[in-house]
Amino acid sequence: MARTLHEVVFVDGVRTPFGRAGEKGIFWKTRADELVVKVIRELIKRNPKVEPASVDDNIWAATTQIGDQGLTMGRTTVLLSGLPKSVPGFSVDRMCAGAMTAVCCGAGEIATGSADVIIAGGVEHMGHHPMGEGVDPNPRIVAEKIVDPSALNMGNTAENLHDRQPDVTKERCDTYSVNCQNKAEAALKSGKLADMIVPMTVWSADGWKLADKDEQPRPATTMESLAGLRTPFRAGGRVTAGNSSGLNDGACGCIITSEEKAKELGLKAKMRFVSFGFAGVEPEIMGYGPIPSTEKALKKAGLTIDDIGLIEMNEAFAVQAVAFLDHFGLALDDPKVNPYGGAIAYGHPLASSGVRLMIHLAHEFAEHPEVRYGLATMCIGLGMGGTVIWENLQTS
Repeated sequence: MARTLHEVVFVDGVRTPFGRAGEKGIFWKTRADELVVKVIRELIKRNPKVEPASVDDNIWAATTQIGDQGLTMGRTTVLLSGLPKSVPGFSVDRMCAGAMTAVCCGAGEIATGSADVIIAGGVEHMGHHPMGEGVDPNPRIVAEKIVDPSALNMGNTAENLHDRQPDVTKERCDTYSVNCQNKAEAALKSGKLADMIVPMTVWSADGWKLADKDEQPRPATTMESLAGLRTPFRAGGRVTAGNSSGLNDGACGCIITSEEKAKELGLKAKMRFVSFGFAGVEPEIMGYGPIPSTEKALKKAGLTIDDIGLIEMNEAFAVQAVAFLDHFGLALDDPKVNPYGGAIAYGHPLASSGVRLMIHLAHEFAEHPEVRYGLATMCIGLGMGGTVIWENLQTS
């Protein structure tokens, strides 16, 4: 039987503020699944033309799927958020690219005609669930030298990437990081993030508080302040807290639909899904992953990097970002890369970040109707990269 494929569009996306992980963070006394519930409810509230009963699937990612991030959160958050019980849901895990993978899974459902409306996103409460909590790596991985032990620590993989690419110096990474903080400060002051972030009331040691802004940005960052930071992963190393993303709590989600359904409901779609690529690399140099995943996504789309007018790149570590820029011949301060700043400023609640990139890209497309294509890309633990290419529908 012949099958008709359907175009997939991004309708809307929203996120919680990103809190610092730990007892001093704004979400310390808030459950991870409640962050997801807040995002789902806000998406439905902001898009009243989407009937809750029309949601065909609720797909959520978390890297650590235990405790308040366990029990198939895609389904439990349907029940907790008040969506009809007829709405199914499931959970996925591709570490840092969890939310990106959730969107790709949903896009596959829509493209094949199995669904019309999908909610997809990711959450990570790194205060409740530190990286590696509860894991039991097979001892053969190291004993049989399948990977070097450094591959199991993301900071060590960043140092390894420095070793492999000596042109990516600490000074260049610190320069990139200062630029990131400056761009984030400008975006925050101009109010460009206000529409992306849903405030929520949370319980704290001091009673009820309003969580309405990210806790991570450091607007006073300078080259001098970065130069004096310690290198925790290696004596005399190059990776510091100042040129890396933070440990954070947060959730991001979006609504994607078929293009036909968006038109039927009168929804103003922001982006069209073009292609995606996931690629594997040596786990010891995890941060290299976005390079082959982007090459793969570009090839599938029949595009080159010159066709891409905006790039949202997750900055797990500055070394990963600078290596990507070098590979594609882009400058450290290229204006089309992370115009609002990135994870070095805002933070990186692991599985949530893929949709955060897409939300930024959708808003940047609105500012730049002359740009046709943009991409979101990120490195992934254990040696992978992920990239999704989108077409701007907010053209003049």
